[in-house]
Amino acid sequence: MKNAVSGSFFDKLPPSLIKKNNVTLIPEGAIGYLLGPTLALLANSVLSNYFNKYMSDVLHINNWASAFFTWLPVISVIFVVLGNILVGRLMDKIRSKNGKARPLLLVSVPISLLALLFLFVFSPYNADNTQWHTGALICIAIGYNLWFAFAYPMYYTPHAALVSLSTRNGKDRGLLATISNATMLAAMGLSSMILPFFLNLLFVYDMSGKGTAVTNSAGVIQYYVDESGAAIYDAQASYAHWKIFVIALIIITFIGALIEYFFTRERVTEETMSSGASGEEKKALPLKAQAKICLHDKFWIIMMVFFFLYQFGGMIKNVSQNYFCTAMFADALGNYTVAYGGEMQGLLAIIGAIPTAIGMVIALPLANALGSKAKAILCGAVVAVIGGAIGMFAPDNFVIVTVSFIVKALGSTPAMYLSLALLADIFDHQEAVHGVRTDGLSMTIYGAIMAGMTGLTTGVLNMVLSGVHYDVSTLQTNDALRAAMPWVFIGGETICYLGIFLIFLFMGVEKFSKIDHHAIVADQKAAAAAEGREYISAEEKIRREEGEEAYQAELKKQSDAAQKEQARIARLSDARRQAEAEAEAKLLESFNALRKAAGRSAVEL
Repeated sequence: MKNAVSGSFFDKLPPSLIKKNNVTLIPEGAIGYLLGPTLALLANSVLSNYFNKYMSDVLHINNWASAFFTWLPVISVIFVVLGNILVGRLMDKIRSKNGKARPLLLVSVPISLLALLFLFVFSPYNADNTQWHTGALICIAIGYNLWFAFAYPMYYTPHAALVSLSTRNGKDRGLLATISNATMLAAMGLSSMILPFFLNLLFVYDMSGKGTAVTNSAGVIQYYVDESGAAIYDAQASYAHWKIFVIALIIITFIGALIEYFFTRERVTEETMSSGASGEEKKALPLKAQAKICLHDKFWIIMMVFFFLYQFGGMIKNVSQNYFCTAMFADALGNYTVAYGGEMQGLLAIIGAIPTAIGMVIALPLANALGSKAKAILCGAVVAVIGGAIGMFAPDNFVIVTVSFIVKALGSTPAMYLSLALLADIFDHQEAVHGVRTDGLSMTIYGAIMAGMTGLTTGVLNMVLSGVHYDVSTLQTNDALRAAMPWVFIGGETICYLGIFLIFLFMGVEKFSKIDHHAIVADQKAAAAAEGREYISAEEKIRREEGEEAYQAELKKQSDAAQKEQARIARLSDARRQAEAEAEAKLLESFNALRKAAGRSAVEL
């Protein structure tokens, strides 16, 4: 009997425009994995970087509703976890010809629209006395949880799952993982490198003549500051400008999700569905059964801890970056202002993005040179820790901070670009050992970490800001803020990368890749034989779907890889060959012990 979620609405959606069985850089990689997600992720990047500042500097919630300001993002983590569980179960239950992840990209669009409207458009504003009131808090609470607990997980979890569902080809998957993670950089770059130079359009100066005028070299008034030297903002004008900006974000989000849906394909899902008993679709594996597999898999545990540390470190840096730059760097007149801090933030982000962009090109070759994605991430973590230590020496020196930012950014690139491909290796290992994949539960937890970390880190930041009595009007004299922000902006991420280094000393799932792929094919052949149906290999599928030319190209690719491996073995000494053979035998023995523990028969190479 068909799953209740399948066959109706999701089957009626238009099909993917990607028809090739092989992954191609254009259009699948460039459009489906880069352009579409960059546009779709932009709104979340803006919220992560500036919504907290919108609440503190436009709404001034930290002054008249400080408890709400501090606890909203923390309490919302509960709803984020629940929302991700919902998305994960939907992915497990969906059985459609359009895949199990791609349809949810479209489902996320109307929820995103509603969330953004609640956050920025529906919030009531009292124009008579330019004060916010309780109704704004209700709208913000609804919108905040709609976005981070439902809209963003409904998009991001299936988006992240597409890498592991796209193909079983390790190199192609590594390429898509690199591109997919580059979208986070691209979206974050647009909001942290370009938008800061236009913050005066969203955080509008009050030019009514209150306070003391600050002029440029030509004597033209730039803005007004209060007695503490802090810029004075026009809250009503800022609110109006944000509404217009958010409508543009809604349109961009819709276009991005649509592009990603049409230019991606779930080849692994198609393969799994086609191998179901008697042609019927497999039922969703219960969460309890998935949890049992995951909690007995040390590689899976290491990977989830890694994602927590990686995302916490990155988000605590992102949400605190503007506050750090505003607090640590004064303009030519010695004033600490949001505008100048925004300029320094944009400059820092632009410079720091250069090594991150370079890392996109070198991350995969580095992993190939080291023989392991995990080793590349391990080495990168060491570099990131060194970079963080440099910044803590002189956090108020822009040059030193920039050097620190560059080194840290370079060290973070293997983790940024290779982690999803490494997670896909873990899914393959679980499938080889247990006969099932835990995409549903794993991506639920992964999505909860990636979405919920914004709230958690914002809550931590807000606790620090409350502890140092942050107020935009006292920037000039708040030395406690200047003492705390380096530990938040620089120290938080540095400590996280130290943790990543320690846990990745024990990551070794890639050693099983050859055996895993052999076991998966053997299981598929056995299942086909038991059901009396034809087993169709990946190569034969290419021949049938794309023709002889594509088939021969795939065979040549495999032949070239085999020749390279034979040449490598030929260069080894007899003793080294013997050592490698013995290591492979022990690895196979270890793998078959895992299969036996899972109640499954052994495999032979």
